[in-house]
Order: sequence, then C-alpha cells, then structure tokens
Amino acid sequence: MKMKVPPAVIMLVFGGLMYVLDRFLPFGEFDFFARNELAWVLFGLGVLIGAIAVVQFLINKTTLDPVHPQKTTRLITTGVYNYSRNPMYLGLLLVLLAFGLQLGNAFNTLIAAGFVSYMNHFQIKPEEETLMELFGQDYNIYCKLTRRWF
Repeated sequence: MKMKVPPAVIMLVFGGLMYVLDRFLPFGEFDFFARNELAWVLFGLGVLIGAIAVVQFLINKTTLDPVHPQKTTRLITTGVYNYSRNPMYLGLLLVLLAFGLQLGNAFNTLIAAGFVSYMNHFQIKPEEETLMELFGQDYNIYCKLTRRWF
C-alpha cells in the first residue's frame, strides 16, 4: 500500500493549505448571500455521510483502518455505499469544501481539487487494487455500478 498517512490527517493538511492561501493571497476573496449557511450545510452533510459510512463498517464488523485495507472482511455495497464507493472520503471532501466556503477565497477550490487528486492517486487506487484481490468479480461489478466519489 502506498498510503501511510490517514486520510483525516491529509484533509487537515489540505485545510491548513486553504487557511494559508486565504491569509496570504491578496485576491480571490468572494462573498454571496447565505455563504456561511451553505458552508454549514456542506459541513453537516460531510459529517453525516462520513458517520453513516463508519457505522455501516462497524455494523458489518470490518476494518476502519484506511492504511491497511487488506484487513477488510466484507464488501459493503448498501446504504451510502450504494451511491459512493468512498463515502468517508466524500465526507472529508465536503468538510473541506465547507471550510473553503467559510474562508471565502475562490482559489481554495483548487486546493480541494488537489485533495481529490491526491486521494485518488495515493489512497483510493491502492485500496481498489487490494479490494479487487480480496473480492474479485463482486468488487468489479460494484465498481461498474457505483461511482468512486458520488
């Protein structure tokens, strides 16, 4: 597995980059009606989606350890996993987008896109390889039916 840093830590790093960019970039600021409210909605959705995904893992008694996907004991394809193969990471992305909205700098969307790219390359693709080895055709069918993010 290529990834050795937990995804929540990666999200915090990208959030830190957003904060630094907002504080030191002299342009790109924006505001619109209900920006803060939208940020709270995105934050709430992110936390809710992530929490539901975690609960599904706990109910199905499979590992929550993103650094060791080979410990996975079950392929979960129902609930939020019917809509996203990575709802925990989607939740992190929504929280990051909420933070970017709260900061109000348009260039933070580039950092959020960087988070997606980083997660795809260093976390999700290695996980997918492991899950393909573990679950074979069942995982292949699941990938065809369900999108990676949303």
